[in-house]
Amino acid sequence: MAERDLQSIYAKQINIKGIVQGVGFRPFVYNLAQKYNLHGIVFNTSSGLYIKIEGNDKNINSFIYELKANPPKLSKIDEVLIESCDVEGYRDFSIKLSQKDDGFVPISPDMGVCDDCVNEMMDENNRRYRYPFINCTNCGPRFSIIEDIPYDRPKTSMKKFPMCDLCKGEYTNPLDRRFHAQPVACFDCGPSLNYVGPNANDDPIKAVAEDLRDGKIVAIKGIGGYHLAVNALSRDAVFRLRERKNRYGKPLALMMKDIDCVKKFCYLSDDEMELLNSQRRPIVLLKKKHKFEGISDGLDSVGVMLPYTPIHYLLFEFIDFPIVMTSGNISEEPLCKDNEEALKRLKGIADSFLLNNRDIVNRIDDTVTSYKAKRERVIRRARGYAPQPILFKDNLKSILAVGGYYKNTFCLTKGNYAFLSHHIGDLDNSKTYMYYMNEIKKYIKLFKAEPKYVACDMHPGYLSTQFAKSLDLPVIYTQHHHAHIVSCMAEYGISDKVIGFAYDGTGYGPDGNVWGAEFLIADLKDFVRAGHLKYNFLPGGELAIKKIYRTSIGFIKDDMSFYGDYLKRFDPKEIEIINMQMDRKMNAPLVSSIGRFFDAVTSLIGLEDVVKYEGQAAMELESIIESDLSHYDYSISNVDGYIVDTSNILRQVYSDYLKGISKGIISARFHNTIVEFTVDIALRLRENYKINKVVLSGGSFQNKYLLENITDKLLKEGFSVYSNSMVPCNDGGIALGQAVIANYKLEV
Repeated sequence: MAERDLQSIYAKQINIKGIVQGVGFRPFVYNLAQKYNLHGIVFNTSSGLYIKIEGNDKNINSFIYELKANPPKLSKIDEVLIESCDVEGYRDFSIKLSQKDDGFVPISPDMGVCDDCVNEMMDENNRRYRYPFINCTNCGPRFSIIEDIPYDRPKTSMKKFPMCDLCKGEYTNPLDRRFHAQPVACFDCGPSLNYVGPNANDDPIKAVAEDLRDGKIVAIKGIGGYHLAVNALSRDAVFRLRERKNRYGKPLALMMKDIDCVKKFCYLSDDEMELLNSQRRPIVLLKKKHKFEGISDGLDSVGVMLPYTPIHYLLFEFIDFPIVMTSGNISEEPLCKDNEEALKRLKGIADSFLLNNRDIVNRIDDTVTSYKAKRERVIRRARGYAPQPILFKDNLKSILAVGGYYKNTFCLTKGNYAFLSHHIGDLDNSKTYMYYMNEIKKYIKLFKAEPKYVACDMHPGYLSTQFAKSLDLPVIYTQHHHAHIVSCMAEYGISDKVIGFAYDGTGYGPDGNVWGAEFLIADLKDFVRAGHLKYNFLPGGELAIKKIYRTSIGFIKDDMSFYGDYLKRFDPKEIEIINMQMDRKMNAPLVSSIGRFFDAVTSLIGLEDVVKYEGQAAMELESIIESDLSHYDYSISNVDGYIVDTSNILRQVYSDYLKGISKGIISARFHNTIVEFTVDIALRLRENYKINKVVLSGGSFQNKYLLENITDKLLKEGFSVYSNSMVPCNDGGIALGQAVIANYKLEV
């Protein structure tokens, strides 16, 4: 088609926004142009992808249709702008070098190694046989290795590995699966493994496998950071890891070889299997068949993931047991990403190390997710999910939302995108706080998102709030539970008023009290508090969140004589001090909280009096539920909003306990009571406000029983029900809510 009648030739320029770099989009466009006999160019820009095509009208239309209908599987098209333009007379179709402009482009999350690469790695006749860093345009590292955009090899940590002739041939061949795959490499030119430890085996993978069989703790460098690995079936190894890592009680995640192994140790639905097998490769919460001593004691579930790097697949060739794969850090600190850092910080924990020389630019944890109420429910949003943005219909103001205190994420808005960060962690650790501030700077650079405003929680004690105030930007304060509700509204594109139930542990209320069981009438800008759980004392404040018997005593203060046997379990002097705190209102804030309500019940029935981590009581109480459809009587008063009384519910809980009724039945009845009064309140608010949309958000909706039963009953009453899915319902999602609230507060 060297000679063409230019009178029959048309030209279009196409700008595509979305995740279109590092996912094989340019080779896809090239091959599509060849298919339809079109000429022109394609290249990456800092705004996305630019295409110019020339050819007959029918072929151009077919090209555009297929471009939209069948893009590369790792891509995500957010916007396609098509314009007619002048014909320049291109003689072929070619891929040009990336063009830099003032825009920005979403970056693909890191993805698990694809089946094609795994098959090549296991093929003795392939030149990448057993190569531990095999990848292609359909898989492998992305966000973790990028330094700047556009996404090209010189702007990644692969820039120090010049391609050999064979890899370069693949990289430059439009018909090859590795065409413009930026991390492409092989034994001759790419990253390599290095084992550090006492094992004498020359093969680093075999040395690690032998260490794991011997009960040793191994630090393994992955895509986004280091893991600490041990044999999950070795009680001694697991408890030694907990002791060295200073991680007592909190559940540990497991990696299993394949689906057959998962089915041996866990119950698995088809939807859960789909999540496990997805290329995002998250940790999925599954119901246990096997006890797994020391892994998730007291719980009926365990977090499981499948291998997602070539190293994992190679390792499971030599071991036949599940392994613990927990973050490579001292508990609550950021995970290690650099070799020297790992050798220094993990020296007292790991017995050996599997290092490699592919640098991690952006550390990122494993995502934790689950399947509840007919949807995926992300709990910790990280590898495989972040930094994929949330898309809005309209442009937003340029805002930095700094998130909360626990399970922190932050959010940057630019144009019609909201970039919710990967999981940062709890900001009460100084190293995590430094990491948090550095990651904000990185996101601003990567996404060219210079904020004009900062949004934060109204809690004056949050480090994130103090950080927001330290910036030379106008500050917009948002209420914690309103942000929870709006995080869900934003995910589903809801802009009108909703009935919102925000259930969690603690959040700062405008009245100075601790909120956490809130019945709201909310839109994207403001809210009205239409009711809440009755206020009770939280003697000791933060101390009561660990020593949950203190919470229980705060909830029964007005009825102490009824709980005489319960109070005998504790030191009378401490009871006296607690009573004094409440009487004098000394470090005994008032609290309205579903999370603390769970704590009170957990202690009353003798399940736990002291917990090791936030949410433990609620998780254990949910885990012991037995089949029972009854619920406790409850009362709702209407004085300055609907107030659900806790006293009578707790009396019935304790009476059942004294009668010897099983804790599992008591737990079921308690859960059912929350379900019933939630639906009751929703019906009353619908009648009062003529609103039919209900939003459920807050960390307590990680509870599968509550979420599914409240949702089912509300649907039966004719409500439209929404709850967080890809944005965490816990504090890992509130930064998105903060950003959206701030945007609408700024609207004139």
